[in-house]
Amino acid sequence: MSEAMGSPGIEIATPFIFDTTPLFRLYAVWRLAWLSRQQPEDLQRRQLMSLVRLAENTRFGRAHGFDGIRSVADFQAAVALRHYEDFWGEWWQRDFPRLTDVSWPGTVPFYALTSGTTTGVTKYIPCTHEMNASNRKVTADLVSYHLSNRPRSRLLGGQNFMLGGSTDLRELAPGVYAGDLSGITAGVIPWWARPRYFPPRELEYLTDWEEKIARLAPLSLHQDIRSISGMPNWLLILFDRIAGLRRQAPHRLVDYWPNLELVVHGGVNFAPYRSLFWEWLEESHAETREVYAASEGFLAVADRDDGEGMRLSLDAGLFYEFVPLEELEVDNPTRHWIGTVEPDVNYAVVVSTCAGLWSYVLGDTVRFVDLDPPRVLVTGRVSYGLSAFGEHLIDEEIENAVTQAAANIGERVVDYAVGAAFPGEGEPVGGHLYIVEFTRKLPEPGALASFVDKLDAALSETNEDYAAHRAGDFGLRAPRVQAVAPGTFARWMKARGQLGGQHKVPRVINDPELFENLCNFVGSKER
Repeated sequence: MSEAMGSPGIEIATPFIFDTTPLFRLYAVWRLAWLSRQQPEDLQRRQLMSLVRLAENTRFGRAHGFDGIRSVADFQAAVALRHYEDFWGEWWQRDFPRLTDVSWPGTVPFYALTSGTTTGVTKYIPCTHEMNASNRKVTADLVSYHLSNRPRSRLLGGQNFMLGGSTDLRELAPGVYAGDLSGITAGVIPWWARPRYFPPRELEYLTDWEEKIARLAPLSLHQDIRSISGMPNWLLILFDRIAGLRRQAPHRLVDYWPNLELVVHGGVNFAPYRSLFWEWLEESHAETREVYAASEGFLAVADRDDGEGMRLSLDAGLFYEFVPLEELEVDNPTRHWIGTVEPDVNYAVVVSTCAGLWSYVLGDTVRFVDLDPPRVLVTGRVSYGLSAFGEHLIDEEIENAVTQAAANIGERVVDYAVGAAFPGEGEPVGGHLYIVEFTRKLPEPGALASFVDKLDAALSETNEDYAAHRAGDFGLRAPRVQAVAPGTFARWMKARGQLGGQHKVPRVINDPELFENLCNFVGSKER
């Protein structure tokens, strides 16, 4: 069957899809049983040794004595912590884009481009064939966890909607390409999975996010969508676009995709979006599952209920280290691994991978909620703390306070950003400026004042340094909030060329120029 779907020049056939869910369930039963028998420390120790043996004849491996490494302690003694800039300057820049046997055997075929959430600087993250296989393996674990939770699932009997970036990759050298990670992933989907994948090839290449949403929304209404994955804020934009096409129907996904089972989200804290997604999923049998996927690797998947932590993938080509956040920039920081971590400590994540990253500081912070198996919650970014005045707020504290403040006035927040407003003429004390986009409309002045009071109180309750600085307005004035109209952050991201895909709205902005750019865009008068 083929019919026009309201997208100019495109006709998409609704394919017959043989339901392979029962077959995959056999794999899921075997895989989860195998994982249940494994010891996390043994898995990670074997993973590290496997990575080291594979890379011992690379330039990096020879320089760091990989042939003599026999333990985690040997590895940590031989390989120092590095940031992206260190790898780029010391190991990649000279031969880029054709990296052959530099930090991983063979030639790197892909580079995942990151937008640089906090600084805007584009990074080229190596993505090897082994890393693509790693990502597929963790995706299979995601499906396994879903099938375990849903005995009657028919997930693989329809199409799986991946709301990601363009597959229009840029060729940097013969056989070497760069682009969005989701575009790389979509481009290497095996032939047998293609019928179960949406969007169609004809629309995968679109780079204009608004055009992409405008064309995918009506097409999806004629497909049997069983799962959808993407960043929460971009998913909500898609949902609103679909609702606009079916004005007579309630704003519920069950009315558009009745067989939807799974909503996969990641990339940003889900707390501000949770109640919005519950409304969209009303009367649906779909569940939400969070993933921890970065350009550097697919680290973890929620194997239990929403908010209960994500289970680290321990045998898919990544070795993890964890550095207490307060030690990250000191000489000789403590480098924990799965065998030595403790719960409820804020750690900076460090990874070594099958794409040639070694003791690489990822930039995220996590805390463990379980140790066997290891489950983590992402608490923020290394550079996402606010401490312009010694207040030492972390991303997780800010996210929770904003969510509580919005609930206090019966509202929800679509997006927000916060930065420092430093002392100036007539302003002897500095503070924080929050630019907040609510779901429906601009709150009345009284409601906005209540939002500020609750925000301030929630931060004071959870952070002693903040409370001490706020005492008597001596070291930190009360936060200021500027509410902006719905769609403002999407327009700002578009103006910066970062609308859609894996681009994230920076929640905590420490770069003065970037924060000034946002303030100017919204016409802020609160500073």
